[in-house]
Amino acid sequence: MLKSVLVLAAVLAGSARLSPASSIYDYKLMSIDMEPVPLSQLKGKVVMLVNVASRCGYTPQYAGLEALYRKYKDQGFVIVGIPANNFGQQEPGTNSEIKVFCKRKYDVTFPMMAKVSVAGNDIAPLYEYLTDKTANPSTGGEIKWNFTKFLISRDGKILARFEPDVTPEDPALVGAVEGALK
Repeated sequence: MLKSVLVLAAVLAGSARLSPASSIYDYKLMSIDMEPVPLSQLKGKVVMLVNVASRCGYTPQYAGLEALYRKYKDQGFVIVGIPANNFGQQEPGTNSEIKVFCKRKYDVTFPMMAKVSVAGNDIAPLYEYLTDKTANPSTGGEIKWNFTKFLISRDGKILARFEPDVTPEDPALVGAVEGALK
């Protein structure tokens, strides 16, 4: 009976998990076209999760992210753009508007997800996991702004976190990607 109540409570809270997550593969998002995307489909790839925004001073990083994606995608690297409107109302558009902006302005070809919250009371479960300092002591902590980047290993574990001022061309970020791909 207690387990049934806990399962129901978890479902109502938006997560059917009774045990803590162990990797990003325990989560799913919606694509920018509103199709379910279980992150488990990324198993075996090196992943960079980036909370993005269209009206941010860091928005030009889309160009660098796209270049990084194109350079390494054939080696098993994928960037996942996750729009969020948590900081300065810098992502006010709809998913359709965001998709058009990214394609027209930056020719983005890496996967884009539907807009979520990456901070606050309505934080998406994936970002709750990514920022959890208990589960991820070296990379956890609140997202402070748009274009925070999480590098994920082929087995779904967080390898590194890069704050917004670290550009996709930064040698430390590129080196981390190359190291993860080896």
